[in-house]
Amino acid sequence: MSLTISRLAASADVHVETVRYYQRRGLLPEPPRPLGGIRQYGTAEVARLQFIRRAQTMGFTLDEIAGLLEVKGKRACEQTRQMTEHKLADVRVRLDELRQLERDLVALIAECRRASADADCPTLSLLEKIDGSGNTQASIQKQRSPAARG
Repeated sequence: MSLTISRLAASADVHVETVRYYQRRGLLPEPPRPLGGIRQYGTAEVARLQFIRRAQTMGFTLDEIAGLLEVKGKRACEQTRQMTEHKLADVRVRLDELRQLERDLVALIAECRRASADADCPTLSLLEKIDGSGNTQASIQKQRSPAARG
C-alpha cells in the first residue's frame, strides 16, 4: 500500500495539517521524500495514525500518547495499566468537577427564577465577580455561602 499524505489523513478522518502536526511532535514518522517526488505512506503509518486517534478518543493527551507509543516489551501491559489508571483517576476528578458545576448551575438557575424583574441578574453578577484565576466554582461557593451574603 502506498498513500499520499492526503489519503493517509483521510484514512483516520483527520486533516493533512493534523498529520503534519503529529509529525512535528514526533508521534508519526515522516518518510523521506524521493528526489522530485511525493512522500509515500504505508500500512504502518495508517495503523499508527489510527492508534493516535483511538487514544485521543479515550481521552489521552498527545503527550500521554507519545508515552504509550514508547511502551514495548515484557512490561508493556504493566506500564499501560499504570498510565490508564492515571487517566481514569483524571477522568473521575473531572467528573466530580462537572457534577459540582452542574449543582452550581442548577442553583444559579433557581436564583435567576427567584430574582425580581428589577434585581440584578445573579448569573451576571457572579460572572462579574469571578476571581483572576477564572475560578468560577470558588466564586459560586463564596457567593452562595451565608457569610458572603451576610
